[in-house]
Amino acid sequence: MIDKDGFRPNVGIILANSQGQVLWAKRLGWDAWQFPQGGIDAHETPEQALFRELKEEIGLLPEHVEVLACTRGWLRYRLPKRMIRQGQQPLCIGQKQKWFLLRMLAPDNAVQMGTTNSPEFDAWEWVSYWYPVDQVVSFKREVYRRAMKELCLRHSRLVYHHGLVIPSHSKG
Repeated sequence: MIDKDGFRPNVGIILANSQGQVLWAKRLGWDAWQFPQGGIDAHETPEQALFRELKEEIGLLPEHVEVLACTRGWLRYRLPKRMIRQGQQPLCIGQKQKWFLLRMLAPDNAVQMGTTNSPEFDAWEWVSYWYPVDQVVSFKREVYRRAMKELCLRHSRLVYHHGLVIPSHSKG
């Protein structure tokens, strides 16, 4: 499902733990880390895609999380020319995303990377909230910055409410 401008609808998932850290996942077979994300199918709402992707990519069910916030509009990024699949119709030039901030309600061992026949990730860890902005692949940085900036107030309320200090980068 690609819109008239060549963007594929997608959801991005920022999952925060009780210390305010966010789940950061390593792409299977690559030294590339990102937040879980995935396409919205033609018959799905962004919320339905969120829960499907959450289960497929990191093995979590709706009862394992609480949805805290969602970005208001679509945030877009363009793929580098080398990543655009030429000859494909309609041509996909990038993604348009709705980003969701979730709070983890389950223990860490509920996160499971290999729940499908084609897992996307092979490792994960908890990192400080802003860490991913400088670490994600360069063409996604601006969309990460915009999504995280829009959702940071709700994230800070989560941390403040629990009276927590966000620790620096740590392994999950």
